[in-house]
Amino acid sequence: MQVSETVDVAAAPDRVWAVLVDVESWPTWTDSIESVRALDGAPTAMAEGSRYEVKQPRLPKAVWVVTELVDGRSFSWSARGPGLVSFAEHRVEPSDGASRVTLLFSQEGPLARPVSVAFGAMVRRYVRMEAAGLKRRSEESTTG
Repeated sequence: MQVSETVDVAAAPDRVWAVLVDVESWPTWTDSIESVRALDGAPTAMAEGSRYEVKQPRLPKAVWVVTELVDGRSFSWSARGPGLVSFAEHRVEPSDGASRVTLLFSQEGPLARPVSVAFGAMVRRYVRMEAAGLKRRSEESTTG
């Protein structure tokens, strides 16, 4: 399964980035996330190797590990489960005085196909919800 969602955000890239990397606050702006908890001690700046426990509605808790971080531009993380590895990438790019955000999600492994059939529509909906919520939260301080 591969899902991609791109959204234009009427906020500066540094504002969008600040909202995006504050992953423990995601439940406040998207209903696709119930909770996020840093597993490496007190919350600090995101870094490669940072681990987060993420709980989403209708899905088991998963531990996501940051695999790549380009400060101010993008981060990728992955979660491993029995027969499945999930990957997500989050990109913020300048776009005509504002920002363009791209969210990418994919899965690999022996269970990727059956999981895609069973949960594909829900995953696509969650990615759209996250993009829309990120847009709303990022634009809040610029419009009000």
